[in-house]
Amino acid sequence: MGLHADPRPIGVFDSGVGGLTVLAELRRRLPAESTIYLGDNARAPYGPRPADEVRAYTLESVAWLLAQDVKLLVLACNTATSQALPLVRQVASVPVLGVVRPGAVAAAASTRAGHVGVIATAGTVASGAYAAAVGEADPTLAVTQLACPELVPMVEAGQLSGPIAEGAVRGYLGQLFAVDGEIDTLLLGCTHYPLLRPLIEQVAGPRVAVVDSAFTTALAAEDLLDALGGRTPHTGPGANRIVTTGDVATFTAVAGTVFGAALPSVERAAVTAD
Repeated sequence: MGLHADPRPIGVFDSGVGGLTVLAELRRRLPAESTIYLGDNARAPYGPRPADEVRAYTLESVAWLLAQDVKLLVLACNTATSQALPLVRQVASVPVLGVVRPGAVAAAASTRAGHVGVIATAGTVASGAYAAAVGEADPTLAVTQLACPELVPMVEAGQLSGPIAEGAVRGYLGQLFAVDGEIDTLLLGCTHYPLLRPLIEQVAGPRVAVVDSAFTTALAAEDLLDALGGRTPHTGPGANRIVTTGDVATFTAVAGTVFGAALPSVERAAVTAD
């Protein structure tokens, strides 16, 4: 079923603030498109949660976004993508994009040594989604994964630099490179992690290319809308709504580091009847 010059917004979902990195790329590439972003901060982080819980929470959030009459749904959460993407595609009446495959393809294209490191949440690592997606892109590549459970709560709290953040990043990357010293491409397998990108690049050093899925996911969204003929007919800038299930002030503080003065007023909404 094709879309035709569709003015409806693109829906973007994340467990918290991380998906704002994907939203920023979408808005950069597709400025005429309207967007609605939903961060389920009240229940973040998703990474340590059991898979059935992640699926249930994701479906509740997706139902809320679908009720806003979106034309395309972007799961801008690696944990939700790795645990719930097939399920979301079953219930959604619109196309659904995840963030795992675009990031994996970019990492496979980037590596020269044939060794890709992936840092992600415990749930994403346990799912094996990135190892499978990188292997699909190029079966000859070695993939070393590491769960980094401290990073998402740190980003959600706005702790993006300083001694604590640096200590956590150094600790995790030290573990990863100790396992495989040949890694020359580091894939940020969680959309929260690009908010720590300057620190991660500094610690990883110039020999290691750092890749995330935000840019490639935005590209995939653009390609999909073009293929379906579903671009907005409007020529001016699109409307952008940002909604959280959690604390508006905390969310706004972190979101401001991504969007600055371009950040719209953050709204609060409940995605459950509780």
